[in-house]
Amino acid sequence: MNLLGPIKPIERSIDPDDGRRLKPTLSWPHLIALGVGAIVGTGIYTLTGVGAERAGPAVILAFAIAGAVCACAALAYAELATMIPTAGSAYTYTYSVVGETLAWVVGWSLILEYSLACSTVAVGWSGYLVGWLGAVGVHLPALILNGPHAGGIINLPAVVVSFGIAGMLMAGTRESATFNIFLVAIKLVALSAFVILAIPAFDAQNLHPFMPYGFASHVEGGGTRGVMAAAAIVFFAFYGFDAVATSAEEARNPGRDLTIGIIGSMALCTIIYVLVAVAAVGAMPFTALGRSSEPLALVLRTLGHPFASWAIAGAALIALPSVILVMMYGQSRIFFVMARDGLLPRALSNVSTRTGAPVLVTGMTGVFVAAVAGFFRLDEIAELANAGTLIAFIAVGACMMILRRRAPDARRVFRCPQPYLVGTGAILGCVYLLFSLPEKTLERFAIWNLIGLGVYFAYGRSRSLLGRVKAARA
Repeated sequence: MNLLGPIKPIERSIDPDDGRRLKPTLSWPHLIALGVGAIVGTGIYTLTGVGAERAGPAVILAFAIAGAVCACAALAYAELATMIPTAGSAYTYTYSVVGETLAWVVGWSLILEYSLACSTVAVGWSGYLVGWLGAVGVHLPALILNGPHAGGIINLPAVVVSFGIAGMLMAGTRESATFNIFLVAIKLVALSAFVILAIPAFDAQNLHPFMPYGFASHVEGGGTRGVMAAAAIVFFAFYGFDAVATSAEEARNPGRDLTIGIIGSMALCTIIYVLVAVAAVGAMPFTALGRSSEPLALVLRTLGHPFASWAIAGAALIALPSVILVMMYGQSRIFFVMARDGLLPRALSNVSTRTGAPVLVTGMTGVFVAAVAGFFRLDEIAELANAGTLIAFIAVGACMMILRRRAPDARRVFRCPQPYLVGTGAILGCVYLLFSLPEKTLERFAIWNLIGLGVYFAYGRSRSLLGRVKAARA
C-alpha cells in the first residue's frame, strides 16, 4: 500500500449497511438555511470587533478578502458536492481523489474546525447574554462567566448552550433543520435593523486612517496586526457553506439542492457582511469596537437606541445557537463518515432507528464543544478553527482541479466556471490566510495533526474497510 493509502471509488457512495445510512430528509430551503445559519453568526456579531482591533477601519477590506477566497472555495465545493453526494464533505472528496492518508488529515482538521467553531460561537453567545442581562440590571457572578484565563472558573452559559444544541440534534435532523430556518429569519431581521439604524450615523472621519496597521500580518504592540491578520480571523465569519456539503447524503435532490444551498447562502451572506461592516465601522471609532465583546449592540447604545440595542442583542441570543447547531451537525457527520469507513471505531457510525441521527457521536461532540467553550478564549478558539478550515478548502480546490484533469468527461451537475483559475485562487488565498495566523496557532495546529497522524497509523490505517478490501484482492 502506498503512503497516500487507497482511493475510494466515487461510485461507492454509502455503506451498504442500513444501520449506517443517513436518511434523505432535507430539501433546498433546509440547506440554504443551514448555510446562512452557519455563516451569519459570531463572525459578524462578535468578530467584527476583533477584526477592527487588528486592522482598524480596513476590517471592511479584510471581510472582502476573506469573502473572495471563500467564494472560490464555494464554487469548488458546489462542483464536488454534486459529483460525490455523500456525507463527509472535504474528507470524502480527498478520499475519492487523492487517497486515504491525506483524507484523514483533512477529516481530522475538519473535526477541529467544526468543534472549535461551535465553541467560538458558544463563547460569543455568552458575551451577548452578559450584555443583554446587564442592560436590564441582572449581573451574573464573573466566576461563572469566564474561563481560568480571565480569572474565572468556567464559562457556564457557553457550556449550557452547547449541551442544549447537542440534545436538539440528537432528537432528529429534519426537526433541527426546520427549527434552524426560524432562527435564521430572526437573525436576518436583526441585522437588517442594525444597518437601517446605524447607516444614518455614518461618519467618514471614522475611516481615517483607513489602514493604521498596514496590509501584511505582523506583530505590533504585543498583538498580531494588519489587514491580513484581520482577514485570517474574520475568515471565520464566512465559512459555513461547507457544512451544507456534509449534508449531501441527507439531501432529497442533491444535484439541485446542494448547488442552491452552497452558492445561494454564500452570495446572500457576503452582501449582508459588507453592509454590516460598513455600518459598524462608519458609526464609531474602531478602537471602541475592538474592546467590545458585543460590538453591534455597543454601536446602537452609543447612537442612542437602547431598546434597539437590547432587542438586537436578544435576537443574537436567540439566533446565534443556529450556528452552533449547523457546525455541530457538520462535525458529527465528519466523525460519522470516518467511523463508517473504519478509520475510527465503527460503533460511532451507528444511526438511531427512531430519529435517523448518529446519536452517540453527536453526544460526544457536545461534550467536547462544551469543554472547550467553558475554558478557552474566543480569539484563540476562532484562530485554531480557521486553520482547520483553510486546510479543508485547500484540499477541495486541489481535488476539483485534479478531477477535471483525471475525469474531464464525468457528469457534473454544476460546473465551476474557470476551474483552474478558481481552484488556484482558493488554494493560494487559503495558504496566505493560513500563514497570516499567529505562530502559536500554527504550532497548535501542527501538534493537533501530529496527534491525528499518530492515531491514524496506530489505529485507523490497519482497520480501514477500504484498505482491507484492497489487501484481500492483492
